[in-house]
Amino acid sequence: MSPRQNFDKALYALKQDILRMAGLVEQAIYESVEALMRKDVSLAAQVIMGDETIDELYLEIESKIIKLIATQQPMAKDLRIVVTGIKILLSLERMADHAVDIARATMCLSSRPFKVDVVDYIPQMAKLARQMLKDGLDAYVNDDIEKAQKMCAGDDEVDYIFAKVFRELMSCMRKDPDTVTECSYLLYVNRYLERVADHATNIGEAVVYLVTGERKELN
Repeated sequence: MSPRQNFDKALYALKQDILRMAGLVEQAIYESVEALMRKDVSLAAQVIMGDETIDELYLEIESKIIKLIATQQPMAKDLRIVVTGIKILLSLERMADHAVDIARATMCLSSRPFKVDVVDYIPQMAKLARQMLKDGLDAYVNDDIEKAQKMCAGDDEVDYIFAKVFRELMSCMRKDPDTVTECSYLLYVNRYLERVADHATNIGEAVVYLVTGERKELN
């Protein structure tokens, strides 16, 4: 096998590793919100413990990327492929951290029923953010700039819900001081999901850079 073939094989393996990590991250986001809505402490604990697997995979992929740079010294499009891998890897790791943050909030809220209706918007935000992640990765696999740009437009919808939830939670706290603890944790959750969508947008921007070599903000 020629050096070029070996390098192409390594780049393909890198992409598969990133997709494997993305699958774990998407599952963590889903399960963290499910745990919150069901007040399921055991599922929340599972998300928290599962982050160790994601972190280990992150370090494994990072080591492979460093080795690729050191041994292959990629240039032009090859270099963009490697750099894009790093960007996506970082975004995925941060998304996983936010899933853990949501799971920890669940632990703090598990002993009391929800008093605010606004909590129903949280699964909607999570669903949008997860779809953005899936579409961003599909754009990554297929070098699809159009899909990356279209996916990033979904961030506007997430931001709209974020602002709505923020306003309503603040209103609830003013009207009923007994909801302050609950609303405070939900404000954090609201922020974590908004950040997940932002990181999904970063993946779309990385795809545009991969294909064109241009750095563009899409949100």
